[in-house]
Amino acid sequence: MRTIHVPAGAPYDVYVERGLLRSCDSMIADATGAKRFAIVSDDTVFALYGDAVTRTLHEAGYEAVAYVFPHGEASKSHETLLSLYAFLCENQITRTDALIALGGGVTGDLTGFAAATYLRGLPYVQIPTTLLAQVDSSVGGKTAVNLPAGKNLVGAFCQPKCVICDPDTLSTLPAAEFACGMAEVIKYGMIRDAALFETLIAHDADSISSVLDDIIARCIEIKRDLVAEDEFDTGARMLLNFGHTIGHAIERYTDFAWTHGQAVAVGMMLVSQRTAGQNVTELLSRCLAQYHLPTEAPAERAVLLPLCANDKKRAGGSLTYVACKTIGNGTLHRVPVADFMNTMG
Repeated sequence: MRTIHVPAGAPYDVYVERGLLRSCDSMIADATGAKRFAIVSDDTVFALYGDAVTRTLHEAGYEAVAYVFPHGEASKSHETLLSLYAFLCENQITRTDALIALGGGVTGDLTGFAAATYLRGLPYVQIPTTLLAQVDSSVGGKTAVNLPAGKNLVGAFCQPKCVICDPDTLSTLPAAEFACGMAEVIKYGMIRDAALFETLIAHDADSISSVLDDIIARCIEIKRDLVAEDEFDTGARMLLNFGHTIGHAIERYTDFAWTHGQAVAVGMMLVSQRTAGQNVTELLSRCLAQYHLPTEAPAERAVLLPLCANDKKRAGGSLTYVACKTIGNGTLHRVPVADFMNTMG
């Protein structure tokens, strides 16, 4: 088993090993100190893995109840959050109990925000079951729900007590969801690790499984380093937003018909076309295509860019974006919003 320590303000470990889902009870109990748990999951993931996690906890002598919500980005809302709060009240979840986020990024964000706010704070554990959540969203303590005006506009920093990554759960991912996660993996190569990017170029969607466990661990290490340097996302950690400002605009434009990964893939392309040389842009385009990710936007830049104005990375009249002039070297650029529009337009 690989153990990656995250030295945040409230430090914790990330565990990566195949088969962990079947033996996660002691890790969860040791990390949280709880004996009662509320599992939060969407209807797709719970149907696949809910019984396994519940049974593991029950057989070890712990109590567990489950809150299951409809899958999809639309559930990352205040309506679902209030419903979850009501469930926690009805089941008399207290501050000595803990939450378990079983699923992808929506589940992790929703559960984490509930943990940050219900009873002024509960311990929680992340069990990510998608590639995107394993390499990115489950680590670092960012939690949020969406508003009609934009994505992740209401949230809190709340570090989990531990993260349990079982790559076996990726075997049930639809191809489109796996591709979504690969967009974030490619992002890590672009911003911090040229060798990782070279590994991705040397493989494709059919052959990447042979090195996937190593890739997951490497992405977590990169995020660990950025979180350790900048836990609250005011400096170096913002490198993780490469492609995300325009990506979030694409998600809004398509009313979330495009997945987060598809939108981020095109966001990286649109930024690179304006800030990087032809060689970098062509390599990025090739890599995205190898993992069945789009490289063309669903609308003209003039339509998408105004939707970036409400991005959570905006500060006053300025906005920070990430550029990668060379692969493996992301740089931050804080500019007036008007300059961002001119540069990207």
